[in-house]
Parts: sequence; structure tokens; C-alpha cells
Amino acid sequence: MKSLYRRYRPVRLEEVVGQEQVTGPLANSLKAGKINHSYLFIGPRGCGKTSVARILAHEINGFEYQIEDDYVDIIEIDGASNRGIENIRELREKVLIAPTTGKYKVYIIDEVHMLTKEAFNALLKTLEEPPAHAVFIMATTDAYKVPITITSRSQTFTFKLAEPDVMLSHLKTISEKESIKIEDAALKMIVKRGGGSFRDSLSLLDQISTLSDEMITEKMVVSALGLPEEEKIDLLIEDYLRGDSSRISEALKELLSSGIKAEVLAEELIRRIMEKPQRELMTLLMKLPEVKAPYSEAKLLVALLYDYAASPISQAKAPTPARNAGVSSVRQAIKKPAVAPPSGSSDGGPAEPTHEAAMSNAKSNEPNDNSASGNEVFDWDSFISKVQELNDAVYSQAVKCKYSYSGGELSLFPAKKIVKTILSRDNNKRILVQAANGVKITIREPGETPDGITKDETLSKISDIMGGEVTNDGGTNPF
Repeated sequence: MKSLYRRYRPVRLEEVVGQEQVTGPLANSLKAGKINHSYLFIGPRGCGKTSVARILAHEINGFEYQIEDDYVDIIEIDGASNRGIENIRELREKVLIAPTTGKYKVYIIDEVHMLTKEAFNALLKTLEEPPAHAVFIMATTDAYKVPITITSRSQTFTFKLAEPDVMLSHLKTISEKESIKIEDAALKMIVKRGGGSFRDSLSLLDQISTLSDEMITEKMVVSALGLPEEEKIDLLIEDYLRGDSSRISEALKELLSSGIKAEVLAEELIRRIMEKPQRELMTLLMKLPEVKAPYSEAKLLVALLYDYAASPISQAKAPTPARNAGVSSVRQAIKKPAVAPPSGSSDGGPAEPTHEAAMSNAKSNEPNDNSASGNEVFDWDSFISKVQELNDAVYSQAVKCKYSYSGGELSLFPAKKIVKTILSRDNNKRILVQAANGVKITIREPGETPDGITKDETLSKISDIMGGEVTNDGGTNPF
């Protein structure tokens, strides 16, 4: 039995859902009889590029399109497995042969960005002077990898991911046709997980359609797909904003022990942050895409805890409220994070700063994103610009460093030993001192943090939090 995404693959342009910016112009050009010799379809996976290419190939020749048909004048080529120059040379020889039954010989090249440089050059010769009977339809998910010489000779159409309401309506229609009993909330969950991809969304619907002959609920979908509940994601983000390492650790253990993969949890955190982005969550957002095998669980732990394990900022945290405060208060906390009160509290005593306020205060002395810590202001932007004026090679290494400035001393923290070696050379260090107007400069050891904590000490702290050993040479290695 065919899967849903194959059974509901469109066979006419008017059946294509959510890509009117593509199907409209193509239908008009077909009606006017204006056929171009080369088309380039770009867009994310699962949005209908190959389906539309096949429909267009049949419409150009006036063939009736059935999913299983096979016309000798429509040739499909997988760019990933036929990427060499010898494959394109063979194509160039065969393209000269006139079509057998149709007016045009149509070549569909999927994943065209996978062709080698030499293969693209060979293809370019054909696109520059194509036979009158040849039409090329190329599809790619990575348009930036296709040479401009190819794109400039093609009509380019951009596909997009489906809007949530469009996808929801599409899934509802298919569910009714297939007699799948499913709640709207469950369908919305599938839409979220499908990410706007028709193929992915229909595959998920196909997967969960066998869960029950009765009504399929949102809870069933969450359980079947191994997804964390939104309330737990909200609480985890709230704990991160407060810098509560103990609760982050507990929540992480609970979620992972329930069978949720670290990669899935990272994806859900990214989705939630993107829905309501906050400056305080940007560091976490940058680290989450790194959560993948190997050591995906350790990488997720590092994303959530590393800043607090290694930074003195973690010492300034807000009092921990009760976890049973309710989901509404949790979501409100995410929408509007707590801020530090004025310098004096209502009872006359000093107010304890929140983690966010401490983070903000720490960053007030940071001239750019490389700044690590320090209580005095240092104009990093002017310094690094001056280094670039004096020597590009030294600049290319210095810009990779984090820094701190305290007591009239500028400390640079390179990530790699080679950077330290280069910057520590007498001539190069003199350039740095000159750019800093004579300020004393110290090049620290790789792995050392601005507060003097080494990588091994950081690993030890993470081990304490997780209640187990985390090593730097094997096992659960977060680096």
C-alpha cells in the first residue's frame, strides 16, 4: 500500500498546495506556449519541487501524468549519484537525439547542486546553446551551491515551506478522505513537527494514523513521537533564565530518561525560543544546533549549563520560586523575564540581583561579543581595528580571542594553542601593545577562562552537577 505522501502527490499544477507563486506563472507560460529551455527550482526539502518538475515535464509535451508512468522523453537524473563530468558528457551526447513521442526531450536533474565543478562547466556548454527540442528542469535545496553561470541562464522559481494554516487545512482534508479520526490539536502538533514540509507532515500523519481506531488525541501524538510537553519546555527555559543549575539538571534527567532524544529536545527548545526570542536566550540558541551525535546528551548539558559552571555570573541568581506556580506564570516569565529591582528594596535592604540583571551588568563593559569579563571599560573595537591597520595576519588571530580587562591589563584568551603561539611571538606582541597604546597584554593558556577556571575544572563542575564522571578524553565528552 502506498504511503500518504505518494498517494496524495499532485499530478496537475492546480492540485499543488501552497506554491501559487510558482504554479501561477508556470500555468500562464504553458497557456501562452512560452517554453524556456532551462528552469531552476529552489527551496527546502519536501515542498514540491520534484513534483512540480514532473508535472511541468508532462504538460510541456501534452502527456497525461500518472505517478507510475514512464515516458522515454522524460529523463530523471539524480545529481547526487550522477555528479561527475563523465555523466554530463553522456547527457550532452544523448541530448542531441530528437524526442521519440513528444515535442521536447525533458531532463529533470534533482539535487543539481551536487554536481562537481567540472560537471557544471560541461552542463553550461549545453545550456548556452541547447538543441531546440531540449528542456532542462533542475531542482536544488542549496541554491547558493549552484554557479551563477547556471542560474543566469535559467528561469528561477523559489518554493517555500507551507504556512501552518495551509498545512493544517491540507491535513484535515486528507484525514477526512482517509477516515482518520484525529483532534485538531493533534493535527496542529503534526503541523509543528512537519515544519512546513508536505512530505514530512504527511509521513507523520501516516505514522500516527495507526495509533487508534478511535479519536487520536494530542497526548497520543506527543507520546508516539517522543516529544516533550510544551509546559516542560517552558519550565526548562525558565530555569535557564534563572541560572538554576540544579533544576536544569533534574529536568534534563527526567526528559531524557523518558525516552526523548537530546536532538529532539534541542529542536523543541530552538522552536520555542524562535517563537518568543529574547536577548538572554541568544547564547543558548547559538549552542543548541551543536547538539547532535556523538555525545548529543553531553552537548545539550553544555548548552544549558556550561556558562553557569564556568562563569562567576552564576553566583548572582534570583531566589528560586516554587515549581508549582502554574504553567501560565511560567509562560508569563518567558514572555517577560524578571529584572533586577532598584538598588534598595522596599524594606531598606539591598536587593538581590537576578541572573538576567547580573548578565546585563556584566555585559555593560563588553565592547563586542569577544569580551569575556572584567570590571573596567576597554575599547575593544578601536583596539582590534588598530591591529588590523598594523598587521592583517596578527588581526586574523587576535579577533578569534576572548578578552578581559582589569587593573590596566588586557588578557587575551585564545581557544587554540597555535593562536597563543602566534600572538606570543615578540614582533606580534609588540603590534598588540602598540595597538593598545602601551597597555600591558597577557596571552593566556588555551582552555583557561577569564576567572581562572581551567577546562578540567569546568568538566569537574559539570560532573558534580550530573552526578557522574564527565571526561575530556572519552565517555560523555562535551567538547
